[in-house]
Formats: sequence, C-alpha cells, structure tokens
Amino acid sequence: MKAYLGIDVGSVSTNIVVMSHEGKILEHLYIRTRGRPLEAILSGLSEVAGLLSAEVEICGSGSTGSGRYLAGVMIGADVIKNEITAHAVAASMYVPDVQTVLEIGGQDSKIIIMRHGIVTDFAMNTVCAAGTGSFLDQQASRLNIPIADFGELALSSSAPVRIAGRCTVFAESDMIHKQQMGHKLADIINGLCEALVRNYLNNVGKGKEVLSPVVFQGGVAANDGIKAAFERALRVPIIIPRHFGVMGAIGAAQLAREEVEKTGQSRFKGFKIAGLPYRTSSFECGGCPNNCEIAEIYEEDRVIGRWGARCQRWDVI
Repeated sequence: MKAYLGIDVGSVSTNIVVMSHEGKILEHLYIRTRGRPLEAILSGLSEVAGLLSAEVEICGSGSTGSGRYLAGVMIGADVIKNEITAHAVAASMYVPDVQTVLEIGGQDSKIIIMRHGIVTDFAMNTVCAAGTGSFLDQQASRLNIPIADFGELALSSSAPVRIAGRCTVFAESDMIHKQQMGHKLADIINGLCEALVRNYLNNVGKGKEVLSPVVFQGGVAANDGIKAAFERALRVPIIIPRHFGVMGAIGAAQLAREEVEKTGQSRFKGFKIAGLPYRTSSFECGGCPNNCEIAEIYEEDRVIGRWGARCQRWDVI
C-alpha cells in the first residue's frame, strides 16, 4: 500500500500523519513537543513505525511547522513547506470550496483567506499567546478543570460575563475579579471563549473578508465553546474537520504526494533514522554585519543540515 508521511513540528505539539495514496488517514499521532523537538520527532517516528502494518510503503514525506527544517533534514523530506500552505491544502482536501480557514494552535493563531482554491491573503499572530491553546491550558490548570471540560461548561452557560481578552495578563486578572464577584464558573468560561474569539477577529482577522464555508482547525477546535463563540460572532456555520488537530501534517503529506508524483522519486530515509544519534548546535556567523545565527544538526558525527543564514555561505552540499 503506497502511503505518505507528514510531520508538523510546532512549539507545543508535534503531529505525525501517514496518509494513503487515496487520501485516507492510516495513522495519526499528536504528541507534546515540550521544548525538545528533536526528541519528539524521533519518538514519534518510532511509535508510528510500530503502528503501521508491513504492507505499508512510505513513498514520500513532507514537513511543516516552526520546526520544519529540523524535521525535513532528519527524515529526508521531499517538501518543506510553511504552515499557511500546509493548512490551506489540508482544508481544501476536506472542504474543496473553503473560503476561510481559522487555525488556532498552541502558541500562535492564523487566518487564511482562500478564493477558488488559492490562498489570496493570510495573517498570523505570533507575538502574544492571548487566545491560543497554551493560554487555555494555563487557565484550565488554574481553575483545576480538565481542558476537555471547557467546551461543555461554556455551552452550559446562560449569562456569559464580559472578560477582557486583549492580553493574557488582563484576561486572567479579569477572570479572578469576576470569580470574586460571585459569577458562576460556567459563565466566566463562556465569557473567556467570547473574549478570545473577539481578540482573534479584532487582531488576526482585522480587515479580512470572512466568507463561508469557514473551516476551523488546530488543537483549540476541540473546544465547543470557542466554536459556538465563532458562530455567534460571524453568524455562519463553522466546519470542523474530523482530523482538525493534525491538519498541518495532513497538508504536508499531501504536498509530499504531489511532489513525488512530479519527480518520480523520494528522498525519505526510512524509519531507521529513529534509532540514529542526532544532536543540534548553533553559532553566530561573523562573516558580515548581519551576524546570522546558524543552527545545524548532526546525524552521528556528520552535519546534515544548517538553516538561519541569509546567504549560501553555510549551505550543506
């Protein structure tokens, strides 16, 4: 069975997908990066290899996410693409006529505007964590509530309170103040969901024409309270794909498939790399006033990749 591997390495999670030639998801894995992307990639590949049957042949691979270059050189990726492209491709696979993609991950969020299957505009919020999954995790921990229960509690609210959602510090202070005033926990959580959606639309989505169909993906799409808040704010139905949490990896796998079909060959090294020793390092290049910080990765004792330079001086041949 021909299949394709996609890896999405983010700051919070590392997602791995194995997709058949026909587009069926054979295996998918969502693991916490925990600030150690190299270890997350290796353990994820080892786990996926153990889940696949012997008849599955990986014919190509792709990587995306903030750690896409690291993952790409490790696995021998056929394509290394940014998150915007990967998420847009994945959304189009499940909703071919999609016009707006809302994506909220662990530490960033983005909006992608598509017309006739082509990305025409996008915006990202990578400066502040307000409205992202990490902030919701933090508040769930503070309130001693499982994050999985956030959505259900928000939907049970009858009178949401207004929470300041422009900044994580102000939002947390406002939540504590509302608790001290005696508001119900469900109403506070619902108010937080509305605040996060309001912040997203006023910042990431500012000036963007949001048209239906609207697809919502990323880890935060698991929160029914956020979905309901988006539907109230936009007054359109929100579509959440079945594999909403690993859409970046799905897009990377699809892009790998398209690349291999064009070239007729793949650079994928195989799952054996999970047992090889890898290490990373960095240094500052003093060759010009740019002083680029160069990151490099070693496979055993051999440098297999470098990135971060503004010129070709440190390219690995």
